[in-house]
Amino acid sequence: MNCIRKLYQVGQSVWCDNLSRAMLDSGELTRLIELGIVGITSNPTIFMKAITGGNDYDEQIHGLLDQGISDTVDMYERLVLPDIADAADTLRPVFDRTQGIDGFVSLEVNPRLAYDTEGTVEEARRLYAELARPNVFIKVPATPQGIPAIATLIGEGINVNVTLIFAIDVYEQVMQAYLTGLQNYSQSGGDISRVASVASFFVSRVDTAVDKLLEAKRSGNPEAASLLGKTAIANADLAYSRFLKAFDLSGPFGKLKSRGARVQRPLWASTSTKNPAYPDTIYVDNLVAPDTVNTMPPQTIEATLDHGRVGAPLGSNTSSSQEVFKQLKAAGVDLEKVTEDLTRDGVQQFVDSFESLLQALSTKRSVVRTG
Repeated sequence: MNCIRKLYQVGQSVWCDNLSRAMLDSGELTRLIELGIVGITSNPTIFMKAITGGNDYDEQIHGLLDQGISDTVDMYERLVLPDIADAADTLRPVFDRTQGIDGFVSLEVNPRLAYDTEGTVEEARRLYAELARPNVFIKVPATPQGIPAIATLIGEGINVNVTLIFAIDVYEQVMQAYLTGLQNYSQSGGDISRVASVASFFVSRVDTAVDKLLEAKRSGNPEAASLLGKTAIANADLAYSRFLKAFDLSGPFGKLKSRGARVQRPLWASTSTKNPAYPDTIYVDNLVAPDTVNTMPPQTIEATLDHGRVGAPLGSNTSSSQEVFKQLKAAGVDLEKVTEDLTRDGVQQFVDSFESLLQALSTKRSVVRTG
């Protein structure tokens, strides 16, 4: 039994953080499912690389031009939505077998709408309706404007993958938005047993940002070096303890659970190792927990299959994670500012990828048009 299946045995689902037309046509997604992968996530950066990194979409672009489709945003959607739909169809047996727990594929709303509540809601409604599949998540960023959009969409029975979560206090707001949405949907007569959501907590980027600050401080504070590479896992550990509290059956979730509601699973995103000094499965081995998802890029999946291990579960020693936070504060690291900057930079990165994609698509359009 490989490590991915061992993780599944202890309650953690592994999804692939990648999607492309080549992945679908070659049978790679089917191969991954056979290895134990039970979901797919995507984002503007992934599609930018997929569409502009080769010729896989040239034939489709040519066909769209023949149909008179020249607007780049319209063309982008007509390229991406079939990929999402085909991935959802390929994963549908997983969705049915797990009774709607896994088998999902995620599509992000236009990143330009990250700070527009109404625009996010309208786009999410449209995309969800166009795809018309129960195993699709619409990704909404956890910005101040995204939080109310999450509550509205869940309140309408739309599956939401909340993305770009870095801070625990923001995660608390995300969980509350989910619970509020479930309550509203239930009160309006909706079947809340059919609503699914995950909360994507970004991991490695936290270590990258904090380690940079610690390196700058280590000359005047030798203890700073002892904190390198510890923040992200401690952050996830404390987030998981908040998850257990929020979805305890003795609290508000208990009544929703009796009506069939599901927990909003924490999803560990950005789990590739950015620092080559750290093990390439550091954000796999140390983020094991029931009722969670770990979404891995292809290289991390292969590393996990080769030498990943099922480590001690999160939540078993939160006191040590709290101690890391205390030491960070003593070292002068403002974690609140770090996570705020990461959220802003994460949104901008997706916007930049989207704009680069549209620009590249415009160029491809011209090249294909001229043959």
